[in-house]
Amino acid sequence: MKIFFCLALVVACSAQVPTPCESPKQWVGRRLRTDRYKQYFELAVHSYDEVNMRTASREEREVGKERDYFAKIHLYNEGLEYALNLRTMQCNVTKLSHPFRRVGVPPDARFLFEGDYGAAGIPSEHLTAATFGGKFEDGAEYLVTVAEPDCIPLDFDVRSNTTTEHYQERYYDLTLGISDPTVFIPPKQCMVIPVPP
Repeated sequence: MKIFFCLALVVACSAQVPTPCESPKQWVGRRLRTDRYKQYFELAVHSYDEVNMRTASREEREVGKERDYFAKIHLYNEGLEYALNLRTMQCNVTKLSHPFRRVGVPPDARFLFEGDYGAAGIPSEHLTAATFGGKFEDGAEYLVTVAEPDCIPLDFDVRSNTTTEHYQERYYDLTLGISDPTVFIPPKQCMVIPVPP
């Protein structure tokens, strides 16, 4: 009887451990990105399209004491980044230095912990979130936190030992789907720039 009880308890406990979930593949929201080592702070309206492997953002950024404004488009299928400085209207077209990063929980992610944001147990004053970790194929490590039960991304941290890629992102006010697909079209100022070989 004791063995049966212990086995039932193990099964019940393991059933409660969150497993990797499927995050929305397309959304628009606000993003806060920081890199404390580079004294980098950025607020952006961010469009994320996992289906077509592309992102677009309108960014207000601070590096040290310098403040600037950019419209950036990352087209991972083309391997290109378009960065238009909205103050000077100058555009830079560069090759992307890292692969597309899925903002969500990869299937091989390892569950780390679960907790409540806000005041636990008070209706409408908290949300339950799960944090997962792992490594991407190129060796970069990640931590991702998603709201439960719908797997909505909240936090996304990436650190690479082989490149300078190290950032923390927080997401707010997400709306599912892409309401304006034209945000992924490079601005005309970028079309006169030669594409890097």
